[in-house]
Amino acid sequence: MKQILVVEDDPDIQTQMKWGLSKEYNVFQASDRPSANRLFNKKKPLVVTLDLGLPPDENDANEGLSCLRDILKKAPETKVIILTGNNDRENARKAIQMGAYDYYLKPVDMNELKVILKRAFYLSEIESENRKLHMILHREAGFAGMIGQSPEMLRVFETIRKVASTDAAILIMGESGTGKELVARAIHEKSTRNQGGFIPINCGAIPGTLLESELFGYEKGAFTGAYAKQNGKFEYADRGTLFLDEIGEMSPELQAKLLRFLQEKKIQRLGGRKDIEIDTRVITATNIDLNRAMQEGRFREDLFFRISVISINIPPLRERGFDIKLLANTFLERYKVMFKKKIKGFSRSAADELERYLWPGNVRELENKVQKAVITADSNVIGPYDLGLDAQPEEVVRGGRPGKRCKEVTLKEARKRLEIDLIANAVERHNGNIKRASAELGISRPTLYDLIDKYKLPVKDNAK
Repeated sequence: MKQILVVEDDPDIQTQMKWGLSKEYNVFQASDRPSANRLFNKKKPLVVTLDLGLPPDENDANEGLSCLRDILKKAPETKVIILTGNNDRENARKAIQMGAYDYYLKPVDMNELKVILKRAFYLSEIESENRKLHMILHREAGFAGMIGQSPEMLRVFETIRKVASTDAAILIMGESGTGKELVARAIHEKSTRNQGGFIPINCGAIPGTLLESELFGYEKGAFTGAYAKQNGKFEYADRGTLFLDEIGEMSPELQAKLLRFLQEKKIQRLGGRKDIEIDTRVITATNIDLNRAMQEGRFREDLFFRISVISINIPPLRERGFDIKLLANTFLERYKVMFKKKIKGFSRSAADELERYLWPGNVRELENKVQKAVITADSNVIGPYDLGLDAQPEEVVRGGRPGKRCKEVTLKEARKRLEIDLIANAVERHNGNIKRASAELGISRPTLYDLIDKYKLPVKDNAK
């Protein structure tokens, strides 16, 4: 059970707090600053309620503010909620400036206070999880610029370590957006060729005739418009690495020329007759099933065996488990700094959506969604609405393999989701003002509180 420290010298309020909160929390009480410090050091609660008017002078806020300073010095992440009278707003605001989480005006309405407490614990959990993820990211969370701790990615990293020092031909397979070029770059950086260039080219993005001149270069006058000699990518990759992405899109004619290079390590520029020896490592990648392409006559079998001495399969994001959350928080940290946004993390429902979504666009799609959420989020916590994850098809199919089926949604579940979205959006539009949000929704304020409590929504009433 979660723990709360109540620092309050009024016996009646102590009794009210103990009675009202003990069913949901372990409540520890202190009536002055010394006892508050002792209990805090012993129990280390995540949330504290603090009355500023502590003995020896209940009419002076200095003792309460000093107690706040003591707590935040020991544990700055603690959520301290100031309970104060209506005539002491100034000191309450001063406490907020010192680092208190929120303040609440007496007399205490236990239902409203519970909403604030739930929100405080919720944010504390998010921040705690982010700190853990931050620690993971600063340890061995990834490899050569790639983030991942799933068994599937750890196997990929281990394969890179083993093959980087060799000149073996490598075929990288995986869906679009999984990071095939990152794997190729990692192999290059870990190899003895890392002083040479890493030259990437997407075979599917360039028409066949242009791709040939891009790869092999051309002599002056080789075709209309060839006014001067031009080196190709093979020559630029001499003593380095040439990365041929989407190799399955290469035309049969170019496949034959690539095979000749792999066999002889020589090329001829278009319009030329001289063989040019090239010392480059060729790494290829594809997002299609090359076995099927060979069966259909679209890809040469002899070339396949030349380029796939070592095969590396990159798993789709939906099969990487905890890596989804790890990557999402990595992108969040990156973009909140870039766009100067004070965002603490993802809401629980947003985190659930991140893990439930199938990510047909893989890591690239995840990064784009998080970047958009950071830019558009109005609060300091990213919710499902900010991510904008669209409804998914029943199946996702990539490379001939079916993905996971989405869970069927009942009418009851759909109604629940709609109700949650309407409440969350209304509260967000009115900056946490429950009175205005309930008026917009056409329900009473107590009814809205009941719904917030029913769905365990992280909402507090910011009405002043």
